[in-house]
Amino acid sequence: MNHPITRRGFLQGTIAGAAALATTDLAFGADEQSVIDTHVHVWDLKQFKLPWLKPDAPFAKNFLIGDYEKATDGQNVTKCIYMEVDVDVTQKQAEAEWIRGVCEKGKTPFVGAVIGADVLGEGFAKYAKQFKGDKYIKGLRQVLHNDTTPAGLVAKADFVKRMQLLGELGLTFDLCVRHAEIPDMTKLVTECAGTTFVLDHCGNPNVQAEDNTAWKKSIDAIAKNKNVYGKISGILFTAKPYKWTPEDIAPIVNHMFDSFGPDRVIFASDWPVCLQGGTFKSWLDALKLILKERKLADRQKFFHDNAVKLYGLKV
Repeated sequence: MNHPITRRGFLQGTIAGAAALATTDLAFGADEQSVIDTHVHVWDLKQFKLPWLKPDAPFAKNFLIGDYEKATDGQNVTKCIYMEVDVDVTQKQAEAEWIRGVCEKGKTPFVGAVIGADVLGEGFAKYAKQFKGDKYIKGLRQVLHNDTTPAGLVAKADFVKRMQLLGELGLTFDLCVRHAEIPDMTKLVTECAGTTFVLDHCGNPNVQAEDNTAWKKSIDAIAKNKNVYGKISGILFTAKPYKWTPEDIAPIVNHMFDSFGPDRVIFASDWPVCLQGGTFKSWLDALKLILKERKLADRQKFFHDNAVKLYGLKV
């Protein structure tokens, strides 16, 4: 039986060759706004422990803020949101305090963060409540698509109550799941109408799948819930590394855009994980090409305005 590969498992594999991916170089017009990247990972292995990252893994090295700035140089990225990196459970508080300090200094593009959490762990409520009204901590995330996640976790009454608590605190929650688990997430977000959720990585469909009908139906169902945003990111993970084309990913991008609508889709790079499939520039250029026939206002919402609205950012 074939088992679905997880993002974390894939990162233990071999990095594809770094041959340049040819995409049309589309610069933003003078009338278009800057880019806000809503999903950026950075880590310093001397500072934090990442238990999932094995010593021989291709990503077992530092990816620092300066590296991200170099990767996005000239791409009109003016702001970004830090995404938690699943640090050791004993370091989650330290991770939050570190990234808050980075944002507060204001010397980098980082203006906010979604930090890690152990939703069913002891002390979750106390942990979450400290971030109510926080200027920089915008939400929480727990990766749910790993082998250590108990079956039916999101259906547990305690999990639902804690998601509802986040809504009361004004904090978002990112749904990082396999596409087959989206129906479970749909039930969750329906029960937590007062909480804003973000579906990471288009719900992790397979770019190379011959038939994504089941994924499309699941996306249509969860997108009916107005408290859910669709994050268009992460799909290079299943594309042919450095050999995909904009046409390969267009069906997924367009379906996300059409299902969630222009007011609830947000741009993200998933850097540096995206490097498994392509560069930041190739991803951004491909999206600009795919969306170029859509209304300028809708493109502005996707690349910039929706992130401002979702995370309460200053323009």
